Amino acid sequence: MHFLTRHRLVATGQVQGVGFRPTVYKLALEAGLTGFVRNAPEGVLIEVQGPDFAASSFSDRLRQSLPPLARITALETERIAPQPEEADFRILQSTAGEGHQVLISPDTATCEDCLRELFDPRDRRYRYPFINCTNCGPRLTITRSIPYDRPMTSMACFPQCPDCLREYEDPLDRRFHAQPNCCPACGPRVWLSSPSGERLAEGGSAMSAAAAALAAGKILAVKGLGGFHLVCDAGDDAAVAELRRRKQRWEKPLAVVAPDLETALRVVEADPAEREFLLSAQRPIVLLPRLTSAAGPTLSKHLAPDTDRLGLMLPYTPLHHVLLDAFREAVGAKRLSILVATSGNLSSEPIALGNREALERLAPLADLFLLHDRDILIRCDDSVLRVNGKTKRPELFRRARGYTPSPIFLNRGGPCVLGLGPELKATICLTKGDQAFISQHVGDLTNLETYAFYQDTIRHMRTILRVQPELLVADQHPDYMSTGHGKDLSEQQGVPLAQVQHHVAHILAVLAENRHEEPSLGLALDGAGLGTNRTIWGGEALLVDPRNGEFSRAAHFTPVVQPGGEAAAREPWRMARSYLWSIGITAPENRPWPWLVEHAQADAFVGTMLLKGINCPTTTSCGRLFDAVAGLLGLKHVMAYEGQAAILLERAQHLDDQSAPYACPVLADCDPVQLDTLLLFRQVHADWEAGKPVGTISRRFHLGLIRGLAELAALLAEQSGTRTVGLSGGVMQNATLSTLLPQALSRRGLTPLTHAHLPPNDACISLGQAIYGKILS
Repeated sequence: MHFLTRHRLVATGQVQGVGFRPTVYKLALEAGLTGFVRNAPEGVLIEVQGPDFAASSFSDRLRQSLPPLARITALETERIAPQPEEADFRILQSTAGEGHQVLISPDTATCEDCLRELFDPRDRRYRYPFINCTNCGPRLTITRSIPYDRPMTSMACFPQCPDCLREYEDPLDRRFHAQPNCCPACGPRVWLSSPSGERLAEGGSAMSAAAAALAAGKILAVKGLGGFHLVCDAGDDAAVAELRRRKQRWEKPLAVVAPDLETALRVVEADPAEREFLLSAQRPIVLLPRLTSAAGPTLSKHLAPDTDRLGLMLPYTPLHHVLLDAFREAVGAKRLSILVATSGNLSSEPIALGNREALERLAPLADLFLLHDRDILIRCDDSVLRVNGKTKRPELFRRARGYTPSPIFLNRGGPCVLGLGPELKATICLTKGDQAFISQHVGDLTNLETYAFYQDTIRHMRTILRVQPELLVADQHPDYMSTGHGKDLSEQQGVPLAQVQHHVAHILAVLAENRHEEPSLGLALDGAGLGTNRTIWGGEALLVDPRNGEFSRAAHFTPVVQPGGEAAAREPWRMARSYLWSIGITAPENRPWPWLVEHAQADAFVGTMLLKGINCPTTTSCGRLFDAVAGLLGLKHVMAYEGQAAILLERAQHLDDQSAPYACPVLADCDPVQLDTLLLFRQVHADWEAGKPVGTISRRFHLGLIRGLAELAALLAEQSGTRTVGLSGGVMQNATLSTLLPQALSRRGLTPLTHAHLPPNDACISLGQAIYGKILS
């Protein structure tokens, strides 16, 4: 006779809307257990009853049998009184309430099961662009609130037909409680529209007509998962050039989408780690080396003129799959079935969200619109990453669809803190217990449209997390719109506001991602951030204590001036002029400066500014050093997008050049210590004036800076007694630095910490701010 026991389990994490309850149901039936499972505010509540061994081992079996998208962060178990009269195992109605501990699932790429059905002519969802199940499909972008049930999503307005309802209510079906479940009979519909809103075709005809238009060189606005894409034939030079003109995105790289890995490998190289990310459920844009000698049809030369890498992704929605398949049929075997898929917006504006908004905002950009009637509730752009060639770990440039709102787990709990983020590459961060939820990429808070998106993001995240911030933390820069919003929220809601220096937030973020809570050295290699001395920082060595938030500026790059302030961040020739001024060169010597011809009047004006010290704020920025070198070498005088000069400088390197790195000594007698980046630039200038190859100069510069930074870190580590070095800041997106600098630190006995879950650029600032708030709390 078996002893009857009953266990109560509470599972928290990514456990709702991911097929978790059906898995529990199946496991209980297999083990002959009775009880129930239910979504609840505290997580998924499970009670199992049966013979002692079967009931006691249930939690282990559950952990080993999770569905693909499920993730348990905690599983509490307790023995409770049996209920001898219970006869079966049931799935009960969800309960709502405050204080829920459930993680919202990110949007997920179409699974293999749905993909097979999508292209099976015998299946009732054949070529239906909204096919999904509990293992894939939209989540965050259609969710209004938790618990994640259909009435709380934008699918609430689509009553399920009898066939879909039968699947939805069958615990043994793959679509049991798949909240976006639908089919052509009852779900969202797609149609092709003119810019004026006239419907031109519907359903399958719309998809075929859209593909034919793309093959004919047209530009389409396509409603996707988290907003609109602007799409055109990636092999059509004229179409890509026209898209750039309309979008006013003159030189910044454009991403592409290929129908499958086989097609992708005709234009890019991808090692096993890169292929894994391409095929992952997140389906990010992966920056991959372009094939230079590909046989057969090629892609447009206008896609990524500044870099040898191409941002490529594979389709992640059934709509993309169907459209690309139809496009392949339309162009035939003589052309590549690869499409440009760039954000549906004008440069600097947020991605378009709804049909009406898209028709208004994108009418000047698109010839046709591929629309549908499933509402997108939150904008979410594509994620972008590169795989580190040495560690094979992802290096994120933009964290959005597929990754957000998965949390970063912290070493401490405490009250809810809202990190308000930076000005550029804005995100926000809300903490809940020991979890930090970083929003999707919002963009640059330089216009009212993006600022409105930023405010919406704060409201939406507070709603789905059901939290009330007890402390707000903003950047110390008084003119950031995020800082201003923090002051407004503080006054309106009576919540205290704290502020933290920009680069301290960078270092706190990378330490938090690595769950490191000991005093550490941080190298903040960045473009700009207001320092505590009111100058522009960006090449800083900071000693940071994440236990109490205290920090000191241990070292920095040699200060120079930034003629014209923000203008110098856009015009590298200004920074070249400033560095030349700092090494005593005010007029051409043996070699003419290219900008003297192109910018004679502006150059004279900047010369006067430097002479009289007018509008020349002091900076120690690492980003501006890269700009100065690129400007001197003539790689870029005026940038079309942020970071362009540094990208061109990195690309220019002769990687096989054996010349010695430039000297970049540590000036230990200075207070604070300085890294002599002025001497580094002086050597760049000497080689440039001597007519040395740009590739050699660039390589010696990169390696010299890396050696100097490693020597600086070693000295400061010895002085401070710490061996840990956190690396953060936008310059850490440079592949040479991100690969070689950690190696150089390790060779000196130091432990480098890099970002694992967030970009090193300003997108990580909101996490660092939230951590600072946690410390103050």
